[in-house]
Amino acid sequence: MRLLDGPSRCTVSADLLEVEVVYARPEEQVLIQVSVPAGSTARDAIVCSNILSDVPGLDVETLAVGIFARRVTLDYILKAGDRVEIYRPLTMSPVEARRWRAKLKTPQLD
Repeated sequence: MRLLDGPSRCTVSADLLEVEVVYARPEEQVLIQVSVPAGSTARDAIVCSNILSDVPGLDVETLAVGIFARRVTLDYILKAGDRVEIYRPLTMSPVEARRWRAKLKTPQLD
């Protein structure tokens, strides 16, 4: 897991929330800690983290996101300690994946 150096600050205010923005690729995970003003949304934290410039191909408007594995919208209002998870699109449907795993387990008859 790659942790970028230190928290980034979007703004200076007395009411800042510490949150994490995470994105996992098959070969690496990116975790960025940010401070955002109280009342900020998941979209605000993603933009503030600059992860969009670190990971090419991410578009903030089409991202699927969650907080601790619970799917939320980009307009979700953050709480202190939240972990904004950016989800990758599926490469295989769950049904296809089950069929593929079953095929691997089935002994091949000649």
